[in-house]
Amino acid sequence: MIAQDALMAMLPEHLLLGGVVLLIVQAIVGTNARSALWVALGTVVASSAAAFWLANAQFAAAPFAGELSVTPAVLLAKGALLALAVPVLLMSRTDFSDGEFSILLLSSLYGLCLLPSSDSFLVMFLGLELLAMPVYALVLLAFRRPQSAEASFKYLVLSGAASATFLMGVSLLYGATGSMNVDTFGQAIAAGDLLSRSAVVLILMALFLKAAVVPFHAWAPDTYEGASIPVTAYMATLTKGAVLLAAVRLFSGVNASGPLADLLMVLPLVSIVWGNLAAMRQQSFRRMIAYSSIAHAGYLFYAFLGDAAGRPQAVLFYVVAYSVVNLLAFAAMPQNDDDQQRDSLDALKGLYHRQPFAAVLIAIAMLSLAGLPPFPGFAAKFLIFKNVMAAGYTTYAVLGLVGSYLGIYFYLRVIQLLFMTAGEAAPSEQRAGGMARTAGVLCLVGTLVLAVLPGWVLDRM
Repeated sequence: MIAQDALMAMLPEHLLLGGVVLLIVQAIVGTNARSALWVALGTVVASSAAAFWLANAQFAAAPFAGELSVTPAVLLAKGALLALAVPVLLMSRTDFSDGEFSILLLSSLYGLCLLPSSDSFLVMFLGLELLAMPVYALVLLAFRRPQSAEASFKYLVLSGAASATFLMGVSLLYGATGSMNVDTFGQAIAAGDLLSRSAVVLILMALFLKAAVVPFHAWAPDTYEGASIPVTAYMATLTKGAVLLAAVRLFSGVNASGPLADLLMVLPLVSIVWGNLAAMRQQSFRRMIAYSSIAHAGYLFYAFLGDAAGRPQAVLFYVVAYSVVNLLAFAAMPQNDDDQQRDSLDALKGLYHRQPFAAVLIAIAMLSLAGLPPFPGFAAKFLIFKNVMAAGYTTYAVLGLVGSYLGIYFYLRVIQLLFMTAGEAAPSEQRAGGMARTAGVLCLVGTLVLAVLPGWVLDRM
């Protein structure tokens, strides 16, 4: 029975691991590299489908008591994030001709799946490291500009610093409680001693660094800009979403109060304001999205001020809505052999007159990221701020909303470039490849479902 529970509870992870092994065998044997993409796609789709199937069957188990467990809500979150990896793989066909990208991505997704299931800090740390380590290589894999090496190094160093901070916090927490169970995080929040408080702050700082919350955000703009579009899309959406799911697991059943609430009010608010202000000055699309993601990390951590009961639903809906529209924007970007030229906002000038469908997709993404109705970003922000106000933090909810208005400027600036600014195509500009256009259509369908039927989606979360 224990073996059966372990097999079923970790079925998505087992499928991902099987895909990694098969891809490595393919690379050794020397089969067609293009087939690696189809293997990876089949693996991710099967893994996502397995998670949704188990969630729908209300499957719950703890095959490794005190270390790892699954519930229908956890399985649903896994299935949603794994499904978001499909557009990333589709976009990768143009930039990555070999199978290394697929191997590294599936390895990172394995770590992603461990995070929401973690019952101990050991498993959570393992998940964080498996999530991050393949991304160091992914940033360098499609080396298209000299800054890629520097970007990868910055991410390596600062992510390593986050891991060290996390471990230091866990060691202090173990010293205070004598347990490695993640539920001790809530006990430490309630405790008033210096050791417990220090442990909570260090663990929270590590998550802030992983999610690029101000002032721990410096790595994100350079890393996003130096990476290729599929890798930037993955970092901006799935890695950030995984870190937030880890935070949800840590704060399970815990309502923030006292100094912790002050920390969760001030830094996310500063992140919202600074991310939106800094994005206004960017001439690189990827750097703009990096600062946008810093602001959105602030919105997401605002959710931890709200009631614990509604927090997982609000965070998961926001992560899915934010990720879908970000992937939509990246999938619609025109191809260009010159990566720096492709990344420039000037490349979007007059795009509507050259590629109207791509311009409309990017515009939809920008309007949703701005949080304007009827797009899904509006419903996602509404959920977050509604919970914050219900918890009694009305002033900070209003300040967060005011900060979010700053972002409207640079999102509308992109739309102005697309539709109202004259521009000519760069000599090497091309339409997005067929696989990228397929990714765009999938994301468009997801965006429409979230925009038209948010209640239906929330009822199933």
